[in-house]
Amino acid sequence: MRRQIATQLALSVISLFLVSALVFWLVDKLPGDTAELVLGQNATEEAVAVLRERLRLDMPLSQRYGLWLGDMLRGDLGDSIVAGRPVIDVIGPRLANSFALALLALAIYVPVGLGLALVTAVNRGRPLDTGISLVVLIGMSVPEFVIAIFLMIGLAVVVPVFPPLALIDQASGFWDTIYMLMLPALSLCVVMTAYAIRLMRESLIQILDSDYVRMAELKGLPPRRVLLRHVLPSALGPALSVTATNVAYLIGSVVLVEMVFNFPGIGRQLIESLVYKDFPVVQAISLILCSIYILANLVAEMAILLLNPRLWSPT
Repeated sequence: MRRQIATQLALSVISLFLVSALVFWLVDKLPGDTAELVLGQNATEEAVAVLRERLRLDMPLSQRYGLWLGDMLRGDLGDSIVAGRPVIDVIGPRLANSFALALLALAIYVPVGLGLALVTAVNRGRPLDTGISLVVLIGMSVPEFVIAIFLMIGLAVVVPVFPPLALIDQASGFWDTIYMLMLPALSLCVVMTAYAIRLMRESLIQILDSDYVRMAELKGLPPRRVLLRHVLPSALGPALSVTATNVAYLIGSVVLVEMVFNFPGIGRQLIESLVYKDFPVVQAISLILCSIYILANLVAEMAILLLNPRLWSPT
């Protein structure tokens, strides 16, 4: 097991290095000159040249990447080209906002996803299972930004239950923050839950048809006790794998959902930084999102190994 953990950690470091190099190269290939974008169209050639030299844009790409990598390994993420402040000060508040949104979405998704997956597995082949499966297919087919728009129209315009914009900076307390985050959290939760139900349903059906579950039923144990003591513990492994996959989905989808609800999160910051080719900010956000994705999968794999020692035990 230690060897597997060490291998995963080594692969994670290599992945982060490759992602940083790829993102650095892709951002450099975006149209437009960073200095001109920052100074505007009316900037003089002398001012543009001075800014390019100050930002090291006159250096070769490989040399600039090497300097950035050296600073990053020392813990220095650099300064934002646009804001002129340390990168950590620029992305810190946005990252905290996105983290709060992701936690709320996961808090809704976990009980709803697992509960509905159990319902479909227990009632497989019945009208309830068919109805939920149909809704699941629709939820998986519709893009998350379309779901976000429909939820905004339905729950903020037609029936004004929640605010249409997630202006979290204007929240006056904890519950007011939850209230403002509810629509974007529900938008993220819909597709995550649909995907989780689709995958966990098949695993739960296999568990329900297993010998030890049938033995528990033959002993006369109540169905609720069979589900809680025999089915749910065995379903934790598949549930963790699906949750890790949904965290990866969450990383990509939060950008679009934040744009729909005008939410000041890390996704919007990434889009705004890409417009101005703000290398330090784009690099930092990309590494953070990639690290979250890798960490989620690593934690899920380790948890599955701990829950099932047969996967790593030599005997």
